[in-house]
Amino acid sequence: MALAPWSGASPTLAEASVANTPQVQRAIPQSDAQISLSFAPIVQAVSPSVVNVYATRIEQRAASPFADDPFFSRFFGDQYFQSRPRESRSLGSGVIVDAAGVILTNRHVIEGATDVRIALSDGREFNVDIAIEDEQTDLAVLRVRDAGGVSFPAIGFADSDALLVGDLVLAIGNPFGVGQTVTSGIVSALARTGVEATDYEFFIQTDAAINPGNSGGALVDMQGRLVGINTAIYSQTGGSVGIGFAIPANMARLVAEAGVTGGEIVRPWFGAKMQAVTADIAASLGMAAPHGAMITEVAPGGPAERAGFVSGDVILSVDGLRVDDPSAFNFRLATRPLGDRAQLERLRAGSTETVPFLVEAAPEPAETALATISANSRFSGVSVRQLDPALAEQQGLPYDATGVLITAIEPGSPAEAMGLRINDVILALNDIELVDAATFAQIASQRVRTWQIILQREGRVSRAIVSG
Repeated sequence: MALAPWSGASPTLAEASVANTPQVQRAIPQSDAQISLSFAPIVQAVSPSVVNVYATRIEQRAASPFADDPFFSRFFGDQYFQSRPRESRSLGSGVIVDAAGVILTNRHVIEGATDVRIALSDGREFNVDIAIEDEQTDLAVLRVRDAGGVSFPAIGFADSDALLVGDLVLAIGNPFGVGQTVTSGIVSALARTGVEATDYEFFIQTDAAINPGNSGGALVDMQGRLVGINTAIYSQTGGSVGIGFAIPANMARLVAEAGVTGGEIVRPWFGAKMQAVTADIAASLGMAAPHGAMITEVAPGGPAERAGFVSGDVILSVDGLRVDDPSAFNFRLATRPLGDRAQLERLRAGSTETVPFLVEAAPEPAETALATISANSRFSGVSVRQLDPALAEQQGLPYDATGVLITAIEPGSPAEAMGLRINDVILALNDIELVDAATFAQIASQRVRTWQIILQREGRVSRAIVSG
């Protein structure tokens, strides 16, 4: 299946279209002459597209190691031990994906940065702005602030779904800050999960040496195309042991497109919860081997329900691409363009069939589902959105859960002083269940002596009592 065309103006991106890329026949070396061939032409073509990323952060650090010691605080006073801002710098890598100066890197490379700049392989440096930080994929998009008419050397994208275990790849980045470095290896495995805490775990594993500083760099194939963004390593020493992981290009390209066009990342929503098919489940379903994503719960009125899916269905493939577990399904669906009809292979009652599925985003909230508190109360400065099935799924709550999600908090407001955080889910106030945003707004605008708040934070539900 051809990937969606780029909407950016860069000719390099147009050339990256898989539809314009011929299929390459793979072959093992047949002679000593072939074995002595060099990767140098590929490196010379690709290395200008890989940059060093320098991120500066301001961190608050204690002025003394005795800051928490009550003995020293008593004699010297708390003011002596107040934390002081300290500048810290981190180093990573990035990949130029558009000639106008758009760079892909890992989000963790620039997270919390107050200043970011890049250095090209020829030594030129540019200040950049952070255009996108996508926590769900650990990817970020940077844009050169003042290109001055410079046309940057952009790399083309490969179809990462066409990769096979054993394919040769090169990893390019800036490990340990020593300068641009190239390592070679093979694709060791595909569709690896359990590597990072992201929503779309589906990593390419390679034995090409990847070390700290390589994060955000390029994993390229033998045609000099980007097949992945190097992201993580498995190591007990901090150095490479031949187990590195990269985000597949098909996912990275979606984030890059949003950075090129200046749009938002809008992903498909299936509307069902799933679990992996175990050996016992496979045996009970008459499957020869365990694989697939089994539906355990369907969102009322969601896309999956409208397409006819029910609990107990097992999805085996998406557009002919095998699905091994729920993470694989989430990745496959997330890389499909909105508005397309994906073909989902379904196992039900011992028989398989192909079901067309309209790829669509979760519905936008109505105005009545939003509220901002501006009254003179402890909740002043907070903005919320009431839970709906899609939002409840995202927060790990039942589809029929009620409550409101905090979407914004005004700095310096009473709500911030109370300790509320963005992404907290307030389930009840003063023993009143919050069925919608209007109920929250009505209660939170009042001035009362004591607030009893039940909220969920990072998956844990707790009760707090706050004076009004």
